Amino acid sequence: MHTKRLILTLAMLCSVLLAARAQEQRIMNRPYIDDRRLHYGFFVGLNTFDFEFENTGYVNPETKEEWYADVDNHSFGFSVGVLAELKLHKYFALRVTPTLHLAQRHIAFHEQLSRRDTTQTLKSTIISVPIDIKFSAPRYNNFRPYILAGVVPMVDLTSHKHEAIRTRAFDLHFEVALGCDLYLPFFKLIPELKFSFGILDLLEKNRDDLIDKNLLKFTDAVSSARGSSITLSLYFE
Repeated sequence: MHTKRLILTLAMLCSVLLAARAQEQRIMNRPYIDDRRLHYGFFVGLNTFDFEFENTGYVNPETKEEWYADVDNHSFGFSVGVLAELKLHKYFALRVTPTLHLAQRHIAFHEQLSRRDTTQTLKSTIISVPIDIKFSAPRYNNFRPYILAGVVPMVDLTSHKHEAIRTRAFDLHFEVALGCDLYLPFFKLIPELKFSFGILDLLEKNRDDLIDKNLLKFTDAVSSARGSSITLSLYFE
């Protein structure tokens, strides 16, 4: 019994070693692509945008209503953009990726006493220009993982006048991402997962646009709103 187990263990070990050896001898696709000073490409992706609300706990002195806000469900949006990457070092690069996001956020306002809910859907068309520093690991056959971090100025082109909550157009995010360069015979495919965190308060407190002044209670209920997002992208280079 022990001999059989030993033989089986050795056979499995040999199989692993042979597989590793075969992986080491694998033909490299596009072996000189990373020697280029500049890289160009495009990408498509799915996004989900969010708000981090800080509620005030404001109580209306007349109606005694106390409202608070949150994003009660998350919808997927669409992202598309172009890629420009400048090689700085063997392992470092500067990357700029102008992007168009079609996003949607569903906001729910909850009243504490009556348990009434009011909802608002914010549909946004956002242009962003992420500027990142990318650190790539050494290439292993046709794989090369990387991480990156940077800042993302963005502008929301969609106006939300006369709504319960209004947000400012300009925002600034900090982002981090991880991905992997996959070297295919004719191009490089790059799946990437990115996390973005808002730095600025987007809540517009000046609500001169409101026709129905009763909606002011929702703005009064929130002291700040910061954006965030998660994006899963496929780059083609």
